[in-house]
Amino acid sequence: MSALRLLAALSLTAALATPAMADDDRPPTAEERTAIEAKLRAEGFVRWEDIELDDGLWEVDDAVTRDGREYDLKLRPGTLEIVRRDLDD
Repeated sequence: MSALRLLAALSLTAALATPAMADDDRPPTAEERTAIEAKLRAEGFVRWEDIELDDGLWEVDDAVTRDGREYDLKLRPGTLEIVRRDLDD
């Protein structure tokens, strides 16, 4: 692995592993967005709306699965584990 790729991977890992402050409401960086979107695709989502860090969790609005179901999601910043999945009616 080239030194530049290794540095980029380490930077992304550090950014994702950094604990979020409860009042740290913000959109994701480009690197965070890339990682979050990869996780969403791996979980079967095909599109989504807003992504923002809010109250210490990533919030993804209107995430749509392949079968057309729409959810609001909350993901843990360090692992991107989906910790809450609310079906939109």
